[in-house]
Amino acid sequence: MLKLFKYFKPYIWGLMLLVVLVFIQALANLQLPDYMAKIVNQGIVLQNKDLILQTGLAMLGISLLGGIATVGVGFFASRIATGFAKDIRAKAFAKVEAFSLREIDTFSTASLITRTTNDIQQIQMVLVMVLRLVIMAPILGIGAIIKAYSMAPSISWVITLPVIMIFGLMTVLFTVALPKFKIVQKLVDKLNLVTRENLTGLRVIRAFNREGFEEGKFEQANRDLTDVNLFVNRVMSLMQPMLLLIFNLTAVAIIWFGAHEIQAGNLMVGDMLAFMQYALQVIMSFLFISMMFIMVPRAVVSARRVSEIINTKLSVIDPEKPVLFPQDSHGNIEFRDVTFAYPASEIPVLKHISFTAKRGETTAIIGSTGSGKSTLVNLIPRLYDVTGGAIFIDGVDIRTVKQADLHDKIGYVPQKGVLFSGSVKSNITYGKPEASEEAVKNAAGIAQAEEFIKELENTYDAPISQGGSNVSGGQKQRLSIARAIVKKPEIYIFDDSFSALDFKTDAALRKALVHETKDSSVIIVTQRISSVLHADSIIVLDEGKIAGIGKHEELLASSRVYKEIALSQLSEEELHKSGLHDTDIK
Repeated sequence: MLKLFKYFKPYIWGLMLLVVLVFIQALANLQLPDYMAKIVNQGIVLQNKDLILQTGLAMLGISLLGGIATVGVGFFASRIATGFAKDIRAKAFAKVEAFSLREIDTFSTASLITRTTNDIQQIQMVLVMVLRLVIMAPILGIGAIIKAYSMAPSISWVITLPVIMIFGLMTVLFTVALPKFKIVQKLVDKLNLVTRENLTGLRVIRAFNREGFEEGKFEQANRDLTDVNLFVNRVMSLMQPMLLLIFNLTAVAIIWFGAHEIQAGNLMVGDMLAFMQYALQVIMSFLFISMMFIMVPRAVVSARRVSEIINTKLSVIDPEKPVLFPQDSHGNIEFRDVTFAYPASEIPVLKHISFTAKRGETTAIIGSTGSGKSTLVNLIPRLYDVTGGAIFIDGVDIRTVKQADLHDKIGYVPQKGVLFSGSVKSNITYGKPEASEEAVKNAAGIAQAEEFIKELENTYDAPISQGGSNVSGGQKQRLSIARAIVKKPEIYIFDDSFSALDFKTDAALRKALVHETKDSSVIIVTQRISSVLHADSIIVLDEGKIAGIGKHEELLASSRVYKEIALSQLSEEELHKSGLHDTDIK
């Protein structure tokens, strides 16, 4: 938790001013009972009206000063807490943005959302309370004890017993509540996870008539969270009545023993009343601290969870002394004995992969489900780092250059098209915001998206909902492809990006891509034989290993795995048909 407070430096001056205001506020509160005692002892008892008026005006001035200080404390506490929360929220978000897939796999999406919203809100709320109350509580408490002792030393022992009782009460509650606060945040994560799964998988849930099952999962998660919260709140609800009981018993004890002292002539009435006020301030100080005992444990848990994000060691980082790609860079890719295993897995997903993808050529990667196709292309933009071997672009190891320089070279279209809330145009120009209108229309035409865009109201300015929920899967993929094309990168990566397209659209799109990508390296991951027939090089993956490299006809003759995949989709006659074109495949 303490690691988070290195982000507190910009607020040091505000904190110092706040502490000064807290001192003024506390001193004002401590001074008022003295004046009250003076009015009772010397004004009312001796019938000195001038003294009552003068002392009353002094009390009014002190109260006004204390009120101004209180407003100032509230203002600066809010500014500091919200500013600090804003800063760590920004740090957490920036850190998540820098995560590779390895780190993202460590935290669930639901947990990341909870940590950057609910957890930081908890920290902010407690920080406001700490700055407003906890700084003042020890000043007020210690000052009130000193004042009470100087006012009536003969009964000052009466304050000691309630202080001990309050400490014992807070210790017990703290011990019982802290473990539960840890559980609460985990259950909030679980509830968010169930909710997110239901929202993203709504179609599947309805298609399989599993609404009742999902409602049961949500109800269980909701009930677990409610039960723990109820337990914590019931425990904490004991504090207020018990503190009130302690205060009332203290007041009775002060009056009882104070009356005896007054009767004996050792104490004046005004001093006893002031003593009671100081006793109240002592108890109130410990009440403020007890409130922190309620809130701080949960904030500590939240701070640890946020710290886990901010202090996560990145597995994919820029080198200390990055090198530059050559100025005559062409985007030639070389895999040199590449091996990769996922975190916490001893079995490599990819084993000793070596091949070259050259500029102006199309390299297709094909294989059965789970053979490692998508994993292989994810290594090129360093979504993961290789665990063995190396990947070179134009002779430069990609781990020795800045990630920004590497990503500038790549136009990446993932297996599942991802769109952002905005417009059609803003999604197409996502990787190149300065792209001209002509470039946008050209990219949409190549991606076979222009036809459906023209049918939309406002065409390129038509709104796109979050996640592209208002367009179909095929339209989403075509817009994703257009986004890569408008960037005009040196390397195109299509990770099964044509799977939602019909054969006619697929063939037309790839035919249009030939001219657009003639000066780039193109890597296509696919399961369709028709998509690889005219590739310059086809890489066949089988269980993470290369089972063959070559062109279509060569692999039919030399690779059993490739022939099995091909025959599962096309007949022998279609496979060997002379001059086969994509448009011939029905």
